[in-house]
Amino acid sequence: MRLFARYGGDKPSKSDKKKKGTSNYAYAVTRVRAMKSKLLPRETYPRLLNMSIDEITRFIQESEYKNDVDELAMKYSGGDLAEHALNMNLALTYRKLLRITAGEPNYLVTAYLKRYDVWNVKTLLRGKLYNASVEEILESLVSGGELTYTLLSELAAMATYQEIIEALKESEYYPLLQEFDGTNLAYIENELDKMYYSGLFNAIGKPRSKDRKLFARFIKLEVDVKNLGTLFRLKKAGVEQLDEIMPLMIEGGLELKIEKLASLPFEQFVEDLRKTQYWDAISGVVGPDMDSLTAVESRLTRYYLESATTYSHVSPISIVPIMDYIIHKSNEANNLRIIFRGKEAGLDDTLIKDQLVVI
Repeated sequence: MRLFARYGGDKPSKSDKKKKGTSNYAYAVTRVRAMKSKLLPRETYPRLLNMSIDEITRFIQESEYKNDVDELAMKYSGGDLAEHALNMNLALTYRKLLRITAGEPNYLVTAYLKRYDVWNVKTLLRGKLYNASVEEILESLVSGGELTYTLLSELAAMATYQEIIEALKESEYYPLLQEFDGTNLAYIENELDKMYYSGLFNAIGKPRSKDRKLFARFIKLEVDVKNLGTLFRLKKAGVEQLDEIMPLMIEGGLELKIEKLASLPFEQFVEDLRKTQYWDAISGVVGPDMDSLTAVESRLTRYYLESATTYSHVSPISIVPIMDYIIHKSNEANNLRIIFRGKEAGLDDTLIKDQLVVI
């Protein structure tokens, strides 16, 4: 059984990725801009909220998701059909990105998409730990990284998490996974996230060009947004001890002084955020009486998406427009997933709308 498979050929060596003439940014960005133009426009979402599950399914069956829905419609229906179709479409989209990129952009896209390997490993462990069915696990897997769908399916069918860990013996995650004992899932998941970002920053290296510096800033901004969301959850839960908070933080952020923010009580924490670039995005939904973090997380995600688009305009022929498309495509799939699952659960349309991030 082959553990990893590249969708666009073999991974370039370090010398290859730095070699002049091996990158195809102009071609790749042109293709990506065409792909981004096919994302659902913002005015589509209010219409979807007024539709039934069957109507939404028919609607996306006439969009970029047609082939995915058609292929899976005989096996699934309703929210399950949507979940599998969206995940299949994401995986195929990312395979396409790897096919149309070469040299440096291919190397960086590959490093960025490893987040799906991390997501899948966490999903597999969580699924086995909580006795989820094979079908339930498969529903949440996205073969967008280097772990193939065939392998992921085989892993999902294994009886225990111990078998899964042993099957991943050749992977870079194995040393960490050996620490998993069935009681420390949160620790393992957090360490996998840290490993991912450490690897991504290593792939970026010490940026010297304007483009690489902008890409590094793009990822640092993402780290800030992720850390800020974690801090809000911990603060609202009453967690104040540094030795409980700091292990959950990811290094390499753009602006936030994490250790200082982590040590502050909630009111002072919020006050200090007024001095950051993130305040305008969240000021309208942050306060002592806030009863949900959904709005905060949605505002932060929107800010990140808008910043990515701004960066892509600053550096139009670089890796940044490609990353901008990746996160907008992922956000579209997530929005559709929220609508399908919300409708299936009978949630009020207003509640569903509050969870969407629409740009």
